[in-house]
Amino acid sequence: MIGLGAAPAHAQIFGKKGPREDYSATMPAAQPARAPNGSIFQASDGYAALYEGQRARRVGDPLTIVLVERTAASKSATSNLDSKGGFGITPPSTGALNLFNQTDASVSGNRGFKGQGSSDQSNALSGEVSVTVAEVYPNGTMLVQGQKRVTLNRGDEFVQIKGIVRTIDVDASNRVASTRVADAKISYTGKGDVARASRQGWLSRFFQVVSPF
Repeated sequence: MIGLGAAPAHAQIFGKKGPREDYSATMPAAQPARAPNGSIFQASDGYAALYEGQRARRVGDPLTIVLVERTAASKSATSNLDSKGGFGITPPSTGALNLFNQTDASVSGNRGFKGQGSSDQSNALSGEVSVTVAEVYPNGTMLVQGQKRVTLNRGDEFVQIKGIVRTIDVDASNRVASTRVADAKISYTGKGDVARASRQGWLSRFFQVVSPF
């Protein structure tokens, strides 16, 4: 009962999570009204230098993250243990201490252990997600975030990404590879009938937590 009252155990059993990550689109700041000065060209109305082009560089600008994630891991371990020991006593054959035969005083022991384990894992994620610039930092990096929601027949699929990119890594097509995103948080989840069917119920998760085996 004490374990059920603790916050981490309660969250693990019943599936509660911490604060949700924000992946919502960031809108550009509203421009204050300017008094007309008679000029056709206004530097504040989306002006970009020739070497910059139309790359995202301000809060609210959209850009495209190209997902090229691919990871592979392999691990194996083998253990062998073998030990033997023996102990013997030769009792006197005559006199008052002749209580048992010489063949009865013999002790020996053997111990052996052998263990082996291996683990292989590979993941791949490809596609494209358009995000918006949430913050611009003085050193030329930007915080980007966004999500793509696809509504299918029996549920919704979400591709969410958040991280920091350099303005120099954004190409002329306003795209940047996901491998260039620092502190990247990439999530591919779903909800609906299919997602619920592939998830354990809360009672099954409860018994897995309290089970000693």
